[in-house]
Amino acid sequence: MDMYDRIKLLAREHGFSIRSLEEKLGFGNGTIRRWQTQTPGIDKIQKVADYFDVSIDYLLGREQKEDDNDSNASLLAAHIDDDATEEDIQEIMNFIDYIKNRKK
Repeated sequence: MDMYDRIKLLAREHGFSIRSLEEKLGFGNGTIRRWQTQTPGIDKIQKVADYFDVSIDYLLGREQKEDDNDSNASLLAAHIDDDATEEDIQEIMNFIDYIKNRKK
């Protein structure tokens, strides 16, 4: 998972879009999406980390949050359908849990 995916997941967990986050932080439209191909300044990464109360290392993928397994499943669910509601994501995650438990 790259930095953009982590930020997208954090935004989704907090109930808003990347665009909304950019507005809250005073970034231009598309700034965070460009981080998929361009290296952002540390000041902008710090603003995002401070906003979500996570470390820069977490955003860069150098450390894991304790609930990353759930986060990874949530990110997968969000990628299946970008317009998924929280209920849709929960249904997808329930199905993922079903598949994982079925193999035990």
